[in-house]
Amino acid sequence: MTFSKTPLSKLKNGKGVLGYYSIVNLKICSQFLKCGIFVFMTTEQNTIRFHTLDELGQVAHELMALGRGTPIWLFEGEMGAGKTTIIKALCAYLGVEATVTSPTFALVNEYLTEDKRLVYHFDFYRITHETEALDIGIEEYFDSGYFCFIEWPSLIESLWPNDYLMIKIAVMEDGERIITVNQIN
Repeated sequence: MTFSKTPLSKLKNGKGVLGYYSIVNLKICSQFLKCGIFVFMTTEQNTIRFHTLDELGQVAHELMALGRGTPIWLFEGEMGAGKTTIIKALCAYLGVEATVTSPTFALVNEYLTEDKRLVYHFDFYRITHETEALDIGIEEYFDSGYFCFIEWPSLIESLWPNDYLMIKIAVMEDGERIITVNQIN
């Protein structure tokens, strides 16, 4: 498993993310701030690479080190990339004793840790409109302060809070997983 960091910045307006910029472009981005149209958000990109399931404990440890203070975690990746598997490893790391499964049909599973803290696991793969997430009270879950691990978050993008951890999982031809982690705030 390897780990690396790259500082980035995110330029966003009311319609979504406009792009990511290195700190070199900060002066240009600051000019947009003065007109009040854009929200400038900083982030640091971290990369974790691993090949085997035996490394998941260490992957969970690294992810927790990066995002422990951020309750909302968004997991993006193709079908079969390992979103649920990584969430299982995170739940084990947090002390969840129940069997962790993807809530594809239920939309949300609730788990209890050994120290009686809740963990929420969402899967929005099957929703057809964001109102389905609102109907289950997604905003209340986000406001709970507990970990919310969300698969297929792009389907509810307008509901994302301002602060979150974006985790993108890519699968290489040799089976290696590359996890890109961005802390957005």
